[in-house]
Amino acid sequence: MESEKSSREKGIYKVTIVGSIVNFLLLVFKFFAGIAGHSAAMLADAVHSLSDFITDIVVIVFVRIAGKPEDKGHDYGHGKYETLATAIIGLLLLCVGFGIFWNGASSIYTFLRGGQLESPGVVALVAALVSIVSKEILYQYTVIQGKKLNSQAVIANAWHHRSDALSSIGTAIGGAILLGDHWRVLDPVAAVVVSFFIMKVSVRLLIPCVDELLEKSLPEDVEKEIEQTVLSFPGVSQPHHLRTRRIGNYYAIELHVRMDGKITLEEAHSTATAIENKLKEMFGKGTHVGIHVEPTK
Repeated sequence: MESEKSSREKGIYKVTIVGSIVNFLLLVFKFFAGIAGHSAAMLADAVHSLSDFITDIVVIVFVRIAGKPEDKGHDYGHGKYETLATAIIGLLLLCVGFGIFWNGASSIYTFLRGGQLESPGVVALVAALVSIVSKEILYQYTVIQGKKLNSQAVIANAWHHRSDALSSIGTAIGGAILLGDHWRVLDPVAAVVVSFFIMKVSVRLLIPCVDELLEKSLPEDVEKEIEQTVLSFPGVSQPHHLRTRRIGNYYAIELHVRMDGKITLEEAHSTATAIENKLKEMFGKGTHVGIHVEPTK
């Protein structure tokens, strides 16, 4: 199990470090393009890339903690640190989405009142296009690895990469439209549309985190699967007091079962151990299983 944890951590570090290198290079490039191209939108985009770089650090630090084994102060392990990392990334995404919405809406308001909107220069346009392509590739790579490693924090970070690509779309549109001042409003309009998508994704990431931190039970179909598995063992009946929850990447399962009161303690223990091993085979070796045996009434 330790080698499995180590392999998973190494996989998460690898995909996150790749992302952090790309984010750092884009960060420098965007700041340069924003200054050279006189683009406030691109400078804001650079700040977004900075937030991406920060989330990479969050993933590396928290996954390191989450991978620690149980200790005196954490009887159920440190798995929820990864959940906390996902929640932090979700909150950052929500703030980014709202910030993009606010800036876009303010620009639209200025335009509607007859104000003049700036159009990014060619350098800013090139930087935006580079950002869109590179961050979409990084998103695809990160989300595939996140699913492979079964890491919500990595998947959340992948969506942060994609949000950066989406936020560059407004800048690209603003830079590509050279037909006149009246078309420049499409820049903030695109930004507002993108902001709603980013905020929607952030909420989708946050809800499972909140559910887990508030000890929400596993889905009903999973609990039924657990009960059916328990009942598949000869001599075992009436599973009850089933309690389930997530602990980061793993499940915690506690339940009571009934067995013939005349069998030996060794037989009851052997069956309970077999049930525990079967559940761990189904849901992962890190699954916490607690079984209380009662005599059949």
